[in-house]
Amino acid sequence: MENKIVRPVSEFNTELKLKGFNVFQIESDGQATRIYSRKDFYKICLTTGKSIIHYADRSFEAEGTILFFGNPHIPYSWETLSTTYVGYTCLFSEDFLKVSERSESLQQSPLFKIGGTPILKISEQQREFLNTIFQKMIDEQQTDYAYKDDLIRNYIHLIIHEALKLEPSQNYDQHKNAASRLTSVFLELLERQFPIEGSDRPLQLKTAQDYADHLHVHVNYLNRAVKEVTGKPTTTHISERIISEAKALLQHTDWNIADIAYALGFEYPSYFNNYFKRLTGTTPKSLRGQEV
Repeated sequence: MENKIVRPVSEFNTELKLKGFNVFQIESDGQATRIYSRKDFYKICLTTGKSIIHYADRSFEAEGTILFFGNPHIPYSWETLSTTYVGYTCLFSEDFLKVSERSESLQQSPLFKIGGTPILKISEQQREFLNTIFQKMIDEQQTDYAYKDDLIRNYIHLIIHEALKLEPSQNYDQHKNAASRLTSVFLELLERQFPIEGSDRPLQLKTAQDYADHLHVHVNYLNRAVKEVTGKPTTTHISERIISEAKALLQHTDWNIADIAYALGFEYPSYFNNYFKRLTGTTPKSLRGQEV
């Protein structure tokens, strides 16, 4: 068997981020559960302590050990209530885990989709077993073993399969103000679509219906909630954010206008020009010619 040479974790940080994976131990500080390295990272947390997790439009109060599955496309927040909070966090991209086109999308998994069950109560025996798996991943990411990515993928799949065998936690509560929570989720999800990094990764969510589908709610319910809380329709928030991004790209990049149009999800540059002029009173070309 090939010998494994251990190196400091710091030497691998850049490489691991590029490969789409990182795992670390939470050292008695619940702040670590909030770390989100990149917006395309999924997260698995094994934590022991007392906390409240707000996930989409639901809330969950946890005490003891839980296993949490976070989807980067679904906003959530974590309130730590206990003074001691320990465990492990694993971050990975879908590309890291999905090595073939035949693999099921993580967004369809009952552990990661918005209507699924992302929080599981863990017994002491299960905690000890999962602790071992997380520690093996931590140890493995420090080695030079040629097939460590495959081994780490196997450990992640093992955690996922162990979770799928467990009963989901049932003590969810709707947020005290459901409209406020849904609006907060929508606005955070809207912001997560930006900044636009290139026309090869264009804006995916462009309409109120897109956001409603993504959040698994009826578009009328989303529109009512957003209008009630903010005073502005859902489409207005989306339009304002797209225009804000368009202005930033026009004034602070050298991308041509066609590339900006495609990056913002417009099928044709002429659609973008008409949209921009209708909402700003000027054309993209005219704005680009102005001094910043």
